[in-house]
Amino acid sequence: MAPAHSPDPLALCLLLAAGFAQAGRLLVVPMDGSHWFTMRSVVEKVVQRGHEVVVVMPEISWQLGQSLNFTVKSYPTSFTLEDLDREFKVFVDTQWKTPEQRMYSLTTGSSKGFFDIIFSHCRSLFNEKKLVEYLKKTSFDAVFMDPFDMCGFIVAKYFSLPSVAFARVVLCHYLEESSQSPAPLSYIPRLLSGFSDAMTFKERVQNHIYYLEEHLVCSYFFENALETASEILQAPVTTYDLFSQPSIWLLRMDFVLDYPKPVMPNMVFVGGINCHQGKPLSKVRPISFGA
Repeated sequence: MAPAHSPDPLALCLLLAAGFAQAGRLLVVPMDGSHWFTMRSVVEKVVQRGHEVVVVMPEISWQLGQSLNFTVKSYPTSFTLEDLDREFKVFVDTQWKTPEQRMYSLTTGSSKGFFDIIFSHCRSLFNEKKLVEYLKKTSFDAVFMDPFDMCGFIVAKYFSLPSVAFARVVLCHYLEESSQSPAPLSYIPRLLSGFSDAMTFKERVQNHIYYLEEHLVCSYFFENALETASEILQAPVTTYDLFSQPSIWLLRMDFVLDYPKPVMPNMVFVGGINCHQGKPLSKVRPISFGA
């Protein structure tokens, strides 16, 4: 559950971008599924503070939907809801059958079909010429995005807008290396390694191996996303080009789930995970057992 204070850093960013005397206009590029639960609560809080919000989303999705609080612009996709459900089921089944969670098993093989669908969103967005023209004519102050499907990066770069990334987990090594954040492998365990921040010599060696594995696997994993980015931007694009552009990273990390590590000044820890906002428990009448 996202903490109550999580929207504040974004609101501050918008005030700084749009000026203290006037409301800002925010373009939101969300990610479907559980990612949207926490992001939507932030977007609605921004609307309540008087900012104008436009959300672009695919017509086919699980959780993305209409809202009376902000403007929604949708675009058709090249896949159906059945395609999305089928590929996600394959992805989930693969993870359950793999006893050891590794970047290789997560991002390759039968799992890759699901991510290819996710990465196809952006090509569908830019194929909708009327929507692209509308976004060009509308004067936005910033892009608020979930970086998981890479589309927010591409949108921000295409329209030359500052961006705010709202992320729980960033796969591979791109967050640290693109932002030039120190990440010494002897002290900071790689994602999915299962190690703590107090590693034995053997675990440190394995941590280095996992890091090398990321360099080998991740370029293949993001291949379709980079092809889409290069096609849309009409120039060769690398993953580092995309991950290095956010003005601010809002990291939904928590000390209970993540180990401390050095970060850059534009990275703000806001807590929270991908889930619905919690609701108070219903009252239960106590049962008394008489003699």
